[in-house]
Amino acid sequence: MAKTKEELLAILSQFDLQEKVVSAEPFGNGHINDTLKVTTEKGEIKYVLQRINHLVFTNVDMLQHNIHVVTTHIREKLVAKGETDIDRKVLTFLPTKDGKNYYFDGDSYWRVCLFIPRSKSYEEVTPELSYEAGKAFGDFQLMLSDLPEGTLGETIPNFHNMEFRLQQFHEAVEANTAGRLDEVKDLVDEIEKRAEAMCIQERLYREGKLKKRTNHCDTKVNNMLFDADTDKVLCVIDLDTVMPGFVLSDIGDFIRTAANTGAEDDENLDHVNVNLPIFEAYTRGYMEKAKDFLTPLEIKMLPYGGRLLTYMQTVRFLTDYLNGDTYYKIHSPKHNLIRTKAQFKLLQSLEAHAAEMDGFMNQWL
Repeated sequence: MAKTKEELLAILSQFDLQEKVVSAEPFGNGHINDTLKVTTEKGEIKYVLQRINHLVFTNVDMLQHNIHVVTTHIREKLVAKGETDIDRKVLTFLPTKDGKNYYFDGDSYWRVCLFIPRSKSYEEVTPELSYEAGKAFGDFQLMLSDLPEGTLGETIPNFHNMEFRLQQFHEAVEANTAGRLDEVKDLVDEIEKRAEAMCIQERLYREGKLKKRTNHCDTKVNNMLFDADTDKVLCVIDLDTVMPGFVLSDIGDFIRTAANTGAEDDENLDHVNVNLPIFEAYTRGYMEKAKDFLTPLEIKMLPYGGRLLTYMQTVRFLTDYLNGDTYYKIHSPKHNLIRTKAQFKLLQSLEAHAAEMDGFMNQWL
């Protein structure tokens, strides 16, 4: 439900702001939370107000605790390194007047952070931007690599758990709620053929060979801010999904989203292939920062992360199609099927180049 200007200003008045504010207007193109830029009486954009989507993030206490821990930890690391202009290099969230890190108005949950001036974001990816993104996400993980296990909770439980996603898929196949199973039997078979190999990280974790680390879990190039003057990364943003997981998730999701020559829902499958220069540039930047805390097994498996996350998204789109499109927003009756086929084509391309991508990692082993 949309809020009036007066209602938004009343919400903002609950926070410990340094300046008087006069308006809050929609900002950005995020899909989950509602984001508004807040202008002061001097005409400056000074704050960002967000309504947290508590249907997706059901435990707001945990979510905000995670974000507070992460931003505080990064700020301490930046201070220790002698960084300057720190308020542009890590998000700064403001407490409410009674000291909480969010405000509940009886209907919705709200938070406020400082607006980062002289910054910009990108939607399109080049090898140069991928290299900078790799360094930024590697540095982000490096700064958080000494957080004790158990410090953060899972804001979306089992988000990148392949065994869980396959369980959901098998339930959808069994139920065949929308009566679409016959139409997609070939895709179901392709998913089943790969199922065991795609659950390797959970098995390695149980065997004590792979550890959980603090991950961003949504590593898209538009989830970081660049300096408007130098084009260097200022900071990583969109911290809602920062939680324990495997490092394969973060490099894997960047490969899936950025190193794709086509669109996530491309109907022309000839457009969809892996963009190896993007993969190599991101990995080179990432390894500059992350090499020292990664194990040899993690380094070796990083390209597998791209195959895994692409397979996982194929499974999730097809699960939703079988269930009758109950999770993802669709723009046509077969949108989830189109997405499934496009993701599967990318997976096939990643598999075709697997030896090349795996071999690229040898320089760090």
